[in-house]
Amino acid sequence: MRRALALGEARHEARDDGRIHSVGTARVYEQALTGAARWMQDQGERSGIQRMTTEQARAYLEHRARAVGQKTLDLDRQALRVLPGVERDALERIHSQANRPAGLAEQSRAYTPEQRELVHQELSQRAALAAQIAHAAGLRAHELLSLRPAAEQPASTHREWSPDRFAGRDDHARYTVDGKGGLVREVAIPQALAERLEAHRLETPRDVTDRGVHYRQHYALPAGQTLSSAWSAASRQELGWSAGIHGLRHSYAQERMDELQGRGQSYADALTIVSQEMGHFRGDITEVYLR
Repeated sequence: MRRALALGEARHEARDDGRIHSVGTARVYEQALTGAARWMQDQGERSGIQRMTTEQARAYLEHRARAVGQKTLDLDRQALRVLPGVERDALERIHSQANRPAGLAEQSRAYTPEQRELVHQELSQRAALAAQIAHAAGLRAHELLSLRPAAEQPASTHREWSPDRFAGRDDHARYTVDGKGGLVREVAIPQALAERLEAHRLETPRDVTDRGVHYRQHYALPAGQTLSSAWSAASRQELGWSAGIHGLRHSYAQERMDELQGRGQSYADALTIVSQEMGHFRGDITEVYLR
């Protein structure tokens, strides 16, 4: 793991270089490699995971494919590619064979407005405000920790941003957040929510850690794992189930697509806009949110 770490180096400048560029990725890889090491021990292999071969890696992934979903399986594969004895380009993608309820992958994670309101009533006032902002701007829970006015923290310049972003949202204030891969993107928050947000601005920013990642927080609102846990508990209490606070991003994507297409945008153009607003830059990823 230490040999593969490249913390502090922007990921967009070294795509697919086999290095680990974030603390979050390092944590996921460590968990994946620990599982692989235990499997090798169960197979009677005592030489250690650093001696795992490409063939052994394939066998482990085929074993995992019967028990885990595709996302976890893909993460395991990426982690194994950092091992010195594994040929990165020879480790082909394997498809999950795990038994899951029919149609589960196609089920929407989006919350309806009525469902969101019920959950908000179960949250504290600050948590409800944070959740409303996350939905209105299409934020990940941890991105709330890096929220700042756009005038104080500009968006990344290595991307070509569409001028049609936030079309029809003139009554919104512009902020920025630190997203995946170090991408800083603009987000739009309704003016009424922005005013409530500013009422919670910290006089002095504070350093916080969420899931092993360090942030400089500028607003006294719950975010990250704290907000995610609160939302899930409130959702189960009020609805009897939870799609996680990430379901609010699904709601954002679906509602924003409807809004843009209602304004005359084609599906393809609307998808490009929403993809950038969410920090994806890939329509196929955004389409997962449209189920």
